[in-house]
Amino acid sequence: MSLKRRLSEEKILLAPGVYDALTGLIAEQAGAEAVYLSGASIAYTRFGRSDIGLVSMAEVADTIAAVRDRISVPLVVDADNGFGNALNVQRTVRVFERMGANALQLEDQTLPKRCGHLDGKSVIPVAEMAGKIRAACDARASEETLIIGRTDAIAVEGFEAAVERAEAYVEAGADMLFIEAPQSMAEIEEILKRFKGRVPLMANMVEGGKTPIVNAADLERLGFSFVIFPGGIVRALAVTARDYYANLVANGSNEKFRDRMFDFAGLNEVIGTADLLATGRRYDGEGAQ
Repeated sequence: MSLKRRLSEEKILLAPGVYDALTGLIAEQAGAEAVYLSGASIAYTRFGRSDIGLVSMAEVADTIAAVRDRISVPLVVDADNGFGNALNVQRTVRVFERMGANALQLEDQTLPKRCGHLDGKSVIPVAEMAGKIRAACDARASEETLIIGRTDAIAVEGFEAAVERAEAYVEAGADMLFIEAPQSMAEIEEILKRFKGRVPLMANMVEGGKTPIVNAADLERLGFSFVIFPGGIVRALAVTARDYYANLVANGSNEKFRDRMFDFAGLNEVIGTADLLATGRRYDGEGAQ
């Protein structure tokens, strides 16, 4: 089933955040129907830095290719602000689509952008962002590749201005709408009142962020079509890594941590080493009859 068709169903689609092929694989093995490649998580894990626009288009494209090579579920990609103007957006769409993205999320922040739950953002004019969305729609090779229009204007211009921007982005052709960082259930309900039934709506759950945390079942009842948990995996792994390294340095071995980690065989089972080696033998003559 295509991502576009799946989003037309009443059941909400939950996409865990991933940042590389291993997290994508584990999410798929856990039963995720789709995954979300988080630009913030790439910044956190690749650079040990904040989500403030340090990740380049080429670095995201390389990551898409690596993840797509390992998993088959739909891949929704954080394309930031398209990495430039409308022409940059078109190149981003073409490259990401070729690498294996099924949907691209584009936001209306200025360059350099920053995380939607950080303060100090600024946004481009509405007409410029609407043009970017039209450019993205024109550039895609397949109508099955979705363009998600995101506005970060709540924190910059206020809630009503953000809703007006969202109207313009729907009019420009966005396949799904993402109004980032509503700060109350009242704002969430107003978004639904305005757009529910007109276009699929996306929610972003960030523990400790600006938006109230609502579970997927309740978001579905409210009327959302899609929910992401983009950076949760990094926050979980960061806690584990901190504890792991502290234990290793303090104790000189991993013995006291072994119940919280895969052993060598366990990890090889997860990543399918035995199958991979068996496939290799088919081509090197060992498996020939």
